[in-house]
Amino acid sequence: MRQHVGWLAGTAAAVLVAVGALTYAVAEDGGSSRTPGPDSADAGFARDMAVHHQQAVEMSYIVRDRTKDEEIRRLAYDIAQTQANQRGMLLGWLDLWELPKVSPDAPMTWMGMGDMPAAEDGALMPGMATNTEMKKLQELSGKQAEIFFLQLMTAHHKGGIHMAEGCVDKCSVGVEKRLAQTMVNGQQSEIDLMADMLKERGAKPRS
Repeated sequence: MRQHVGWLAGTAAAVLVAVGALTYAVAEDGGSSRTPGPDSADAGFARDMAVHHQQAVEMSYIVRDRTKDEEIRRLAYDIAQTQANQRGMLLGWLDLWELPKVSPDAPMTWMGMGDMPAAEDGALMPGMATNTEMKKLQELSGKQAEIFFLQLMTAHHKGGIHMAEGCVDKCSVGVEKRLAQTMVNGQQSEIDLMADMLKERGAKPRS
């Protein structure tokens, strides 16, 4: 438990540094004259991806407690750290822009997908795990937990890439577009890695 608290404390510190750096970067990227509106793609992406990332962080910490495999634990830690930092940046931008962190619109409206079917069992956006799947991950252990985590996170990353590519196309703030492209590149690399890890365990990504 003490080690888990330590991870969280380290993540929180990293987020504070990241928010400060990215807040400065946004200001340098155009200042108040380019502050996006509440219905903009920039704001929508920041809100939705913050939620999407939060689930990835939760899944990563769950699997770290459900396996002793060091390769999985390192991957989970890297994902948790990276996505917690990025989430801090996204929320920091919303603070900088003085925009609400929760939108009255449905998720993905900024991508023209506001007419998506109602969330299935808590899966609010593409690639997100359902509440049932999150509960199952908490109940598995060892190799079974590893495989299920890799399958869930692969789907999660694919959904995240779809969203990030939407921001690259639709967002107007340069630094946010660059972060979105970084997400695309980083998550695709992790998808490739996870495919190899699944193969080593005699499994495949879910279709």
